[in-house]
Amino acid sequence: MSNRRRHQPGRLCASTLAVFVMLALNVQARPANISALKDKHPNSKEDNEILPPDHLNGVKMEMDGHLNKDFHQEVFLGKEMEEFEEDSEPRRNRKKLIEIFTKVDINKDRSVSAKEMQRWIMEKTEEHFQEAVKENKLSFRAVDPDGDGHVTWDEYRVKFLASKGFNEKEVAEKIKNNEELKVDEETQEVLESLKDRWFQADNPPADQLLNEEEFLSFLHPEHSRGMLRYMVKEIVRDLDQDGDGKLTLAEFISLPMGTVENQQAQDIDDDWVRERKKEFEEVIDANHDMIVTMEELEEYMDPMNEYNALNEAKQMIAVADENQNHNLELEEILKYSEYFTGSKLMDYARNVHEEF
Repeated sequence: MSNRRRHQPGRLCASTLAVFVMLALNVQARPANISALKDKHPNSKEDNEILPPDHLNGVKMEMDGHLNKDFHQEVFLGKEMEEFEEDSEPRRNRKKLIEIFTKVDINKDRSVSAKEMQRWIMEKTEEHFQEAVKENKLSFRAVDPDGDGHVTWDEYRVKFLASKGFNEKEVAEKIKNNEELKVDEETQEVLESLKDRWFQADNPPADQLLNEEEFLSFLHPEHSRGMLRYMVKEIVRDLDQDGDGKLTLAEFISLPMGTVENQQAQDIDDDWVRERKKEFEEVIDANHDMIVTMEELEEYMDPMNEYNALNEAKQMIAVADENQNHNLELEEILKYSEYFTGSKLMDYARNVHEEF
């Protein structure tokens, strides 16, 4: 699964400048969260997998409060996302997309209704859930070397610091002897955040140990209602400028990085505002009172919410529904393949009926 710091408005630091440069060079780049540390000491894939990812497949928002740009594709393609690479052979992608259409079209009437798309979205979201469970088994094994089925915070802290380039034996010895660990400020901030998250994932009765299921909710809060609520509180805390525990439109669309004086950066800022305003007004603010509560944001973030899946299905159909019949035909899904798969097809309508 792919990975994606909190930004204080009006404050400019070295890491923020780095983000400016990254955004100026790449419109698709996502500002880093905890994953900023991963890039400092790139070790093995297994090292990185013990860190909670900033990006969660099939969840509408990132851990840092950014909108998930790939959400539509994730809930349409599920675990088959990697098969639709930009440089993939268009004919193969086209054939695969036709196969997907026939699977979504349960009643075989050659059109996809909102209910059929809703069922498909729920199925693909479940695929992401199962992939996370599978990956979690490997991650848990990495932090539970004695195999007793439980991990203490100290055990996890040793593995985390070792993945950042610290000597594992030295760290373990210092922690065992209650000696001070000399780490840089950024690493210490991440450790404190992880510790808070760790104890949130410790289900009652709290024993300060995480089993495999609790470790799954530590890495993937979408798997636990309590941890999803914690994730929402963290996002609201970062965006809530007046501290009332709710989000206004102005707070939700506020730019986290200040301004950059070049046109490309300005375009990025304009896109940020436009996309977040639309999502706030049309989707997240359920009662349209121009205030988003934690409850509303939690419902919006819940990947297994069937009502959200139906709304998403209707939105996805509306994007490509050129004949305005509230269903999706094969010609339409092929024409709008880039929206559904991230891959643009050439000659989308050629011989559609014969191949179908």
